Amino acid sequence: MGEAEIRTIPNLIDQAASKYGSDQALVDGDIDWSFEDLRQQIHEMGCALLASGIGHGERVGIWAPNIWEWVVAALGIHDIGAVLVPINTRFKGREAGYVLTRANVKRLFTVTDFLDTNYVTLLEEADAKEGLEEIIILRGEAPEGTTSFSDLLNRSKEVNEIERRARSENVSGDDLCHIMFTSGTTGSPKGAMLTHKAITRGYNDWADIVGLNKGDRYLIVNPFFHAFGLNAGILACLMKGACILPHPVFDVAEVMQRVAIDRISMLPGPPAIYQTILNHPDLENFDMSTLRLAVTGAAVIPVEMILQMREKLGFENIVTGYGLTEGSGLATMCRHDDAPSTIANTSGRAMPGMEVKVVDDNNKEVDRGDPGEIIVRGYNIMEGYLDDSEQTAIAIDSSGWLHTGDIGTMDQEGNIAITDRKKDMFINGGFNVYPAEVESLMLRNPDIAQVSVVGVPDVRMGEVGYSFVVPAVGKKPDPAELIRWCRSEMANYKCPRHVELVEALPLNASGKVLKYELREQARKTLGIS
Repeated sequence: MGEAEIRTIPNLIDQAASKYGSDQALVDGDIDWSFEDLRQQIHEMGCALLASGIGHGERVGIWAPNIWEWVVAALGIHDIGAVLVPINTRFKGREAGYVLTRANVKRLFTVTDFLDTNYVTLLEEADAKEGLEEIIILRGEAPEGTTSFSDLLNRSKEVNEIERRARSENVSGDDLCHIMFTSGTTGSPKGAMLTHKAITRGYNDWADIVGLNKGDRYLIVNPFFHAFGLNAGILACLMKGACILPHPVFDVAEVMQRVAIDRISMLPGPPAIYQTILNHPDLENFDMSTLRLAVTGAAVIPVEMILQMREKLGFENIVTGYGLTEGSGLATMCRHDDAPSTIANTSGRAMPGMEVKVVDDNNKEVDRGDPGEIIVRGYNIMEGYLDDSEQTAIAIDSSGWLHTGDIGTMDQEGNIAITDRKKDMFINGGFNVYPAEVESLMLRNPDIAQVSVVGVPDVRMGEVGYSFVVPAVGKKPDPAELIRWCRSEMANYKCPRHVELVEALPLNASGKVLKYELREQARKTLGIS
């Protein structure tokens, strides 16, 4: 199944069914489907969407956790040439509404019962339903004015298979398949436009490097709304004949139980997942013998952890990597036969068809081992940001290089190590947090006149937000109350863990906040050396 054979996701769906047929494709609760079964469900969804009037290139949103319905809805959207807009399940109503409006989403798939959260209610409370013509409820009760999943699927009878196939065959590798929103330093999320041919080629190579094989059983803990969960999860399984096992909420003990019960062989995740499993007091009582493949990254990894993952957890292949949403989630990867020190201390080298360089402020390549900004070029780079040529031009230069904003070094073998971030972004529990976006949200609080957010180290989460707040005139906000307010207004991974009230923020001569001074002050306050 090479690049020439798979140019689109509809191609991939058909070829997976032809190649892997009756093999197990998707298991979730009572659902146990073969690849042929899954294709049938996807085609039924495609017919239902056609009957609903969804056009080629139309944007369709999904705001839901990792469940089988997500898989069928997403692949049905792809099958008829519509464009998937995944939405972070941690978003609040206003945040989701921004994405829906910006992407001109008219139809949204969602749930009303995830972690005691009703997403329809969140949209209503934020007055963020304007522009939506239909809301389809994948799970939970369908409130008045919405459509149940079963009622949507019943529409499939109105469209014949010939019409669906014609739409499917009309999908081109150059067509957009996803618009994935990534927050930016401007404070507003931007939609990276990604194509079928880049995703299908890139993740076929990704799966080859990882060693994903027919018959592997893949517990997809990474959220489907994320490039990893969707592309390196759902689509990679179709490419290689692995079984998709969605996991909606991460809990270490539950994951460990599922490894044994579901005979999991592929378990990706941030380093904290493996570290927590290794440190679990009852590890010896869990059967982890089926584990074979691990993919990790986004944080510093001790060499000893790599060794223990092999010795105690039985992983054969352990791979680390690096990528950005703007690069289809791909850039560099270690290879599974690299030395443990390489896997632990670097994010690997450029994937096939991609170039990676480390440059100075004048875009001149620096010497190996010297720090500079990491830039990436190749077929994987996005078409641009949705309706934002100015930000696209900032991100991608005239020679086609994507400027990542990450500072790193490159060794003699081409392996890169991320050492810092040119931008102020920090990573909380595997999620990118952009201070400018958090600051923009916090400034809606009438008690706040100015705010600056920085990331500080945290043992459990990697990094957490520390906010410096200048109170509004005549206001004396309570830091604990401000944190509670933030939790009601934004996704929890964005919420600052600490709030410090200050009279003024340190500024340079041009009036920009001196974030490095704030980082030093925050670390000093927290007793971090």
